[in-house]
Amino acid sequence: MIESRYLQDTVENIKKLMTISTLSHFETKNLGKLLRLSKIREYEDGEIIIKEGDMDMWIYFLLGGKIRITREGEEIATIDKKGEIFGEMRVIDSLSRSASVYAVGKTACLAVDTSAKQKLSSGDSRDERLDFLLLLYGIFSEFMSIRLRLTNEELVKAKKEVKKLKQKIK
Repeated sequence: MIESRYLQDTVENIKKLMTISTLSHFETKNLGKLLRLSKIREYEDGEIIIKEGDMDMWIYFLLGGKIRITREGEEIATIDKKGEIFGEMRVIDSLSRSASVYAVGKTACLAVDTSAKQKLSSGDSRDERLDFLLLLYGIFSEFMSIRLRLTNEELVKAKKEVKKLKQKIK
């Protein structure tokens, strides 16, 4: 992995983040806050990004490439959409990482250190910090809802298939 230093909240960096549809909901000042908590991480094919069972507090936005998500060695999903978020469940529920994530080909991510809250400006009011966190959690919720709907569809298909197989056995 190649990792940058924490990013600066420059106009140039904010403009780059604004091109990511997932982050287009953020106001400029909130993008600056996000940048101060973030690093760019680049991975080679097969390199691990998140290890199942770990307790780190990083969340990721996919900037380029593709990722493969596995649990107990079984592939769950692959993601290749720019701006897709992953690693958010650990931040929300404080449990260990529920899955591993691997780079597929060269992959770049915006890695956000949610434990580095001290990097948020101390000049920000409590309400401004809360607004920022609510916006971040809103994005988490949107992605988790989409994924839950897809999981529900897969579960229904699997149950129908099991039902058909049971009928064939009888």
